[in-house]
Amino acid sequence: MKKILAALALTTALTLPVVALARPVTLTTTLKSYGGNGAYLAIYVTDAKGAYAGTLWMAGGKAKYYEHLADWYRATGGNTAEINGITGASVGAGRTLEITLDLADALFDAGYKLHVDAAVEDMRDSPNDVAVPLTTAGAGRTFPGRRYVASLAYGM
Repeated sequence: MKKILAALALTTALTLPVVALARPVTLTTTLKSYGGNGAYLAIYVTDAKGAYAGTLWMAGGKAKYYEHLADWYRATGGNTAEINGITGASVGAGRTLEITLDLADALFDAGYKLHVDAAVEDMRDSPNDVAVPLTTAGAGRTFPGRRYVASLAYGM
């Protein structure tokens, strides 16, 4: 996980004329009680132009289902090296996934967006279930999802 985040911080540092500092950020994703199996989630970041910048977390352990996380899969080409060491179990309906990561300060208030793609077995996929700008003003706010994600919040 630290390799991916370090690469993301390094990439950001190279594109901005400042030294990238990091801060711990807690991401809280709560799922709706949709009545199905556990959801696979891809949590990733895009830059101000919408280009893929990096994966922060993958919930769900079977790579054969990652193609159902359509926007993430398209952005990465399904490259599982993008998620090496940053995976966990799928998230059950009505449950909450809470993770704390070190994110580069340069990602905030610079046009980056935090995305969550979701997929549930035998149910419709939900690419870009929620997407929110990474801003300091958005920290602590709760953002609604579209299908399986009830809410997403991040706190610093």
